[in-house]
Amino acid sequence: MRRVVVFGTTGSGKSWLAERLARRTGLRVIELDALFWAREWQPAPLELFRHRVEREVGALDAAGEGWIVVGNYGQVRDLVWRPADTLVWLDLPLPLVMWRLLRRTIRRVATREELWGTGNRETLRHAFLSRDSILLWALRTHRRNRDRFALECGFLAGEKKVARLRSAREVERFVATPPL
Repeated sequence: MRRVVVFGTTGSGKSWLAERLARRTGLRVIELDALFWAREWQPAPLELFRHRVEREVGALDAAGEGWIVVGNYGQVRDLVWRPADTLVWLDLPLPLVMWRLLRRTIRRVATREELWGTGNRETLRHAFLSRDSILLWALRTHRRNRDRFALECGFLAGEKKVARLRSAREVERFVATPPL
């Protein structure tokens, strides 16, 4: 396990899992959100986003270092899934995801946590009163992501290690004994 992609629905615990895996394996974490979002929640133009991902992954590959990429961005899936040797899919039940996402959102609002060095912060208004709400996004995309990821992982199962983690207990077991 030297090139890992951690993906799953918003709020499923991707970053948390990646950080724990990084501590166990010594691999560096690359957060796709940090490469995608600019100030005032402006997305990076596609060419710039792809360039940033290629630069990050390429630099570690050139240095002979492994990596853990965190995120679901289809725009760069070819850049990270193709070279990956391990795909870790957090396929947790929607009620658990929503509970975790709600807790995280409230914590971020209360602490005014800055996200990815961009100056962006979650707000109650944006989280609960906006059509762009992260909570609504999770509700809308959970089923669609599950179907899409099942199909994509099915195609890659013969050539890559695929870990589909469906419960908090499975995630804990995986962290405790990752396939090194």
